[in-house]
Amino acid sequence: MQRHTLLATMPLLSGVLLTATLFSNVTTAQTLNSKDIQSLVDSAVKPLMAEYGIPGAVIGITIEGKQYFYQYGVSSKTTGQSVTEDTLFEIGSISKTFTATLANYAQGEGKLTLTDMASDYVPALKGSHFDKISLINLATHTAGDLPMQVPDKVTNNAELMDYLKHWQPSFAPGTHRNYANPTIGLLGMIAAQSLNKTFQQALEQTLFPQLGMTSSYINVPSSKMADYAQGYDKQDMPVRVNPGVLADEAYGVKTTATDLLHFVEANMQMHPLAKPLQAALDETHTGYFDVGMMTQDMIWEHYSYPIDLDKILMGHTQEVVFGSTPVKPIVPPLAPQQNVWINKTGSTGGFAAYAAFIPAQKLGIVLLSNKNYPVPPRVTVGYQILTGIEKLQK
Repeated sequence: MQRHTLLATMPLLSGVLLTATLFSNVTTAQTLNSKDIQSLVDSAVKPLMAEYGIPGAVIGITIEGKQYFYQYGVSSKTTGQSVTEDTLFEIGSISKTFTATLANYAQGEGKLTLTDMASDYVPALKGSHFDKISLINLATHTAGDLPMQVPDKVTNNAELMDYLKHWQPSFAPGTHRNYANPTIGLLGMIAAQSLNKTFQQALEQTLFPQLGMTSSYINVPSSKMADYAQGYDKQDMPVRVNPGVLADEAYGVKTTATDLLHFVEANMQMHPLAKPLQAALDETHTGYFDVGMMTQDMIWEHYSYPIDLDKILMGHTQEVVFGSTPVKPIVPPLAPQQNVWINKTGSTGGFAAYAAFIPAQKLGIVLLSNKNYPVPPRVTVGYQILTGIEKLQK
């Protein structure tokens, strides 16, 4: 795997973003001029950072096995430490793709069956609506209209079970898409327990090592805290994600651009993985529900490709993210496709992330930043860069 590290430093001075400086430590790719890629990324990222006052960001791109990294700004306004491809960022709901992978891995190990009902694995939920909600429903946002976040009044597992047991949905399972942390969180809890591990252990001791992700964590160890970027909220106040019920399973991963891009490549079958793990990754791309503007896989969302930007943005509107969208089950489920745009966004109070890839072209991107800003600009920048690379390849 060839890796091109392209560093663009953008220190902030009185709120003004200065010119990026390029450093390259490898030869130019045979089919693409690295300067052209640099120019393309700069033209998309610099205006974004200026508009939203983003202190630091890193972009990772994989092009048929060649990796490129572009770093901008600082990981902390206080220390002035520059962002690198090895800076740790919170990736928010992109964490859910690891939860879905873990569930498929557990199924491959014979520990659970995704078509089973959630209450089959959580005795406390017997006799509740979870008797009719499958693990696939949990992984595809189709369990019913649970809230986006676990309610504040729920502070421990016992309170969570009581809340879920008495929850009264407005929609039957498999009829509407409602994006909700409690559902994927419950799936992560079930998957980890089936492996006789905590969720942190399941990811840090099983999934991450097998994926070759050496700098990814649920809880950042003290030895790595210096690499952990400081996040900033919309008021530019320093913030990091708070612990909470099902937070680990739903939005708890901290990782680097290096590791996340490696994960994107693994999702495109670009690394030699054990067959059970590769199968688990592949299964997360199975299409289970037609949402209209896109297909709902296991957490990942996909669009037939090529596609116009405005159609991808339709899948990231406030109505889709926060509302109830009628869906149609795909029977039988759609096998993983190659000519598709697969993506996932992620946010915490002080971080924003986006990952997208096109399997047929072995082309992918990750965007990480230490400030939360709206989803559509992230998707737009990702689209501009990947489609711009396509044009450079012609």
